[in-house]
Amino acid sequence: MQGLVIKSTGSWYTVIGEDQNRYDCRIKGKFRMKGLVSTNPVAVGDQVDFELEPDQETAVISKVHPRRNYIIRKSINLSKQVQIIATNLDQACLVVTLASPRTSLGFIDRFLVTAEAYRIPAVLIFNKLDLFSQEGLEILDNYIDLYEGIGYKCLAVSAIKGTNLDQLEALLKDKTTLFSGHSGVGKSSLINQIIPGKELRTGEISDWSDTGKHTTTFAEMFELPFGGKLIDTPGIRELGLTDIEPKELAHFFPEMRALMNQCKFNNCVHINEPGCAVLKALENGDIEPTRYDSYQSMYFGNDTRH
Repeated sequence: MQGLVIKSTGSWYTVIGEDQNRYDCRIKGKFRMKGLVSTNPVAVGDQVDFELEPDQETAVISKVHPRRNYIIRKSINLSKQVQIIATNLDQACLVVTLASPRTSLGFIDRFLVTAEAYRIPAVLIFNKLDLFSQEGLEILDNYIDLYEGIGYKCLAVSAIKGTNLDQLEALLKDKTTLFSGHSGVGKSSLINQIIPGKELRTGEISDWSDTGKHTTTFAEMFELPFGGKLIDTPGIRELGLTDIEPKELAHFFPEMRALMNQCKFNNCVHINEPGCAVLKALENGDIEPTRYDSYQSMYFGNDTRH
């Protein structure tokens, strides 16, 4: 039988078969995807072949079909391994908050670089609009101007007040979307609003650390009532880059990519080379300093993952 993986708990997978029934599946023996060393060789979004076991209650996944794309993150404990977050995506949404908890520009930029590297369109969803002061709204406008100026779509929403959720639904309609972000940014609250009756658990913010408490512990795909699929992921505290060589990094910053062919040297890495078009644009104010700071941090491998 053939089916779609809609939930992963690490050792077991929920698969919807061609008959629209759900099957609890496991992997048989050592199962490895060619050329990819990952902690989870099967991920939500995969199309798979599976066979019922003799008890007729569980099944075994025997094959993963070729993926259109996937997005991964570095395994925090095993540096040489990666975790596949989801596969076969139309877009990736990062839910962002400017306070309670704060999502850093560095974290946003690492997410965008990862999406660029795997050719997945990325969108920034700024949540908790109901909590913003006038000063906060001005900062939000600056963030949106920055990222929309680079070419990324941005939405400002409130899960609590329902603000602009019609725009979010229009964005998600008929697409397979990854929904990601720090714990506590309101992913589950947004999902509860756009999927009536879903009632995912939501978590309070930890007072001492201003970070969210994990309420989603595994990846899961939901059908959207207005068309499309949403893949909810555990809150990401850290996002290490993987599979990206420092000399390739500028390709995944759209504003740098547009200037690279104007550099004096074709192997320019935009750090201190003479005749560098990127450094000139930075000096002229055409590249945002925070974005260049993120580039340098990733290039030199500085640990600013939060």
